[in-house]
Amino acid sequence: MNSKTIKKSGAAVAAALASVFLLTAALSGCGGTDAPAPAAQPSPAAVPVSPAEPAEAPGAENQRQDGERFETVITLEGMEETVRYEHVRNEAVGIEMDYDYESFVRRSGPGRERFVSVYDMSEDPVNYLEITTCAEDAESVAAAVRSALSAEYDLLESTRELERAGSCLRIEASEIKGTGTMPDQIRVVYIIPAGDGCRVASAHYAIEAAEGFGRRFSYLLNTLAVINRQGEARMTDLQALCAVRKCCYAADPGLESIVSAGEYPVYWDVASVTDSEIVILFRSYTGAQIRYYIDPFSGETYVTEYVPGITAGEERTEEILNMRVYF
Repeated sequence: MNSKTIKKSGAAVAAALASVFLLTAALSGCGGTDAPAPAAQPSPAAVPVSPAEPAEAPGAENQRQDGERFETVITLEGMEETVRYEHVRNEAVGIEMDYDYESFVRRSGPGRERFVSVYDMSEDPVNYLEITTCAEDAESVAAAVRSALSAEYDLLESTRELERAGSCLRIEASEIKGTGTMPDQIRVVYIIPAGDGCRVASAHYAIEAAEGFGRRFSYLLNTLAVINRQGEARMTDLQALCAVRKCCYAADPGLESIVSAGEYPVYWDVASVTDSEIVILFRSYTGAQIRYYIDPFSGETYVTEYVPGITAGEERTEEILNMRVYF
């Protein structure tokens, strides 16, 4: 199982997290509810700084309903501007937040919220913010994000305080590994602790839009609050990645120390995602490529193995398990 590797711009947006893991490695594309196209579209370079209204305390829930629209005044480059927002309340993901519906299109999918720039192709966007939920604790998710991104990028980590969600860990894929060169597309992952695991927000934007979309996404995240989740959502690729990783560590107690030592290439990746199946690839330190084929609803999983130079292709093993056991 290959840790979720995030591709540079031009490659298909792989989920994860995973962001990541997501983070995002390849993030699954799902249809959703589109916000109506606005009559006027402000330039993405206009960056919200802070609302004129007082910020709510971390953890406080908003009384607005999902889809409710309102206007507020924000300060942009020292000047006040009226901006139109839509409130999002998603109990499957366990979040509520506001977004500027004149600048972004809302795309809801199983276990996620995605906000895509109105200037992007929504099927293959470059500039977007995605929020998912994971039953893993924040430390485990952070380890998986690092594993996924560090294969291609040098990382910057810091702790941030979001106005409504409180403290979170911020991991940025800042440079192409070992080159000192910034990637064409920036990936920033925010890991927000929650009582039932964590919420993972993954911001993607072209490097030339860093001062526009980058700061705008930071502003949107300051409206995000964690709420109680309701019901059992479809397993996300991020959850599947975390579960497989935990499964591997349970099966091989010495694996974690091998990964930490960094002497052998070991990684997990979201190989593919469809409505009915998530495939996680694990590249073992032995060179074997092991794929986990997971039903995202039941968690039922079968396993294949391919050893380059030894086997002709994937061969199904006798192993059958349920990935929900590892949530």
